[in-house]
Amino acid sequence: MNKIRKGDEVVVLAGKDRGRRGTVLCRVGDERLLVEGVNRVKKHTRPNPMKGEVGGIVEKEAPIHVSNVALFNPASQKGDRVGIKTLEDGRKVRLFKSNGELVDA
Repeated sequence: MNKIRKGDEVVVLAGKDRGRRGTVLCRVGDERLLVEGVNRVKKHTRPNPMKGEVGGIVEKEAPIHVSNVALFNPASQKGDRVGIKTLEDGRKVRLFKSNGELVDA
């Protein structure tokens, strides 16, 4: 079970965008995430008239490693670690380590 999923709000812990918040757009492989507005890079693209693409410099998000982000806890207004707990009915749920509150209620 992934501790950070698509649609979660995360806080960046390390790197040039430290402290910035954003939502996870998608997972890239097992260990990388695309976060909205974080790790923006400039990509030089070549024009492709067959696809109708114009050339130039495009700014887009690059993947960031999972270890450099933490799930945003709305109760404490900070990034928090996530644990996994199995309930009595067999379901696995995510919970914040600091206060034990469930992430997906």
